[in-house]
Amino acid sequence: MRILVSGASVAGPVLAYWLTRNGFSVTVVERAPAPRRTGGHAVDLFRPAMDISEKMGVLPRIGERTTGTNRMTVHREGSRHPVRADLSKIFDDASGRHAEIMRDDLSEIYYDAARDDVEYLFGDSVTAISPDGEVRFEKAAPRRFDLVVGADGLHSTVRRLVFGEESRLSAFSGAYFGVLTLPGVPGLDGELLLHVGVGRTAGLYGARHLGDARALFLFRSERELDCHHHDVARHKELLRGAFTGMHPHVDRWLDGLDHTPAFHFDSITQLRMDTWSRGRVTLVGDAGYCPGAVVGGSTSLAVVGAYVLAGELARAGGDHRRAFPAYERAMAEHVRGSRAVALSAAKTLIPTSRLGVWGLAQGARLISALPTGAARAFLRLTTRSARFHDSVTVDDYPLPAAARGARSGPAGTPGDRLGVE
Repeated sequence: MRILVSGASVAGPVLAYWLTRNGFSVTVVERAPAPRRTGGHAVDLFRPAMDISEKMGVLPRIGERTTGTNRMTVHREGSRHPVRADLSKIFDDASGRHAEIMRDDLSEIYYDAARDDVEYLFGDSVTAISPDGEVRFEKAAPRRFDLVVGADGLHSTVRRLVFGEESRLSAFSGAYFGVLTLPGVPGLDGELLLHVGVGRTAGLYGARHLGDARALFLFRSERELDCHHHDVARHKELLRGAFTGMHPHVDRWLDGLDHTPAFHFDSITQLRMDTWSRGRVTLVGDAGYCPGAVVGGSTSLAVVGAYVLAGELARAGGDHRRAFPAYERAMAEHVRGSRAVALSAAKTLIPTSRLGVWGLAQGARLISALPTGAARAFLRLTTRSARFHDSVTVDDYPLPAAARGARSGPAGTPGDRLGVE
């Protein structure tokens, strides 16, 4: 059975790994000319995604590439007194199993896990999909596939071709974000520097193995701004307009917009689709159910979704008429919860009032100061994300006997459930 996956960031390579392990023939098409190394920002893996990564045998590599960010200094706009917090303690108290890693590093790790078993078509993109599975590409000759999966992100080409324009399927959360790479920024040494004001937050962080830093900007907007997601000049203009004068630190980060080697800007948008499947086509990760970039745990959601989709296809013997509805049922609660968590997290990370600014800083300091048990209890009482991300349960999908014997290691280890209740 031949399956085409569009997109080679996170969901695509994870899906390709599990499909090939279950005996499917997989082709991945990716618009970029090679595996992406465009900077990216730090993303979080929570317990279910960590468990899946362990089954893939890649957890040691993830551990080697974690950012190592363990301290946070919060500067409140208008205040001379910064607040310092122990980030590693906050992470440990919030999640029983968690890793923060640069998105590009994670993508590379997942790509390497099955690159020898998957056909990759780089520098190409899907242009048409027929109901009988014929796919046309920008460059390659048309080919026929049994199934097509869109794993190509929030602005998915596959979703647009099959379900229509994004604007009909998405909901703007009221905020935007930008990330830029600042080469050669020294002295971070595991520290996150944060500047927080009403309606805007800016931060700077790095990673142990990188020689550069990432500046992250989040700001609120009462309406959707007039800019296309490919209009880089407009994006930089919007960031300068939102953050210039916030603090000398932030102004220096903004100066990096003129020479950054990597820059990304987008709205924090949720997809609201009743179904992610139509005929032979389905969607996974941000392409189907983005809860909101940066704030909604979308990377963990993508890993879980890819694992579940592959498992349901294997369980149904490749019959998409049974597998796709089962996949959607299995993911529905997780998707709804991630949407709610994202809206709550956005409200916390981009405060709407001076009280919210104060609460963000003082809450971080309190959690890092409390004993572990008390801090965990406080987090569970005050944050939806801490209660949600580690509570997700995912069925285990045992591999065929031949696949379990083909490779040794944790990828073939059976279990009853992933995650905890």
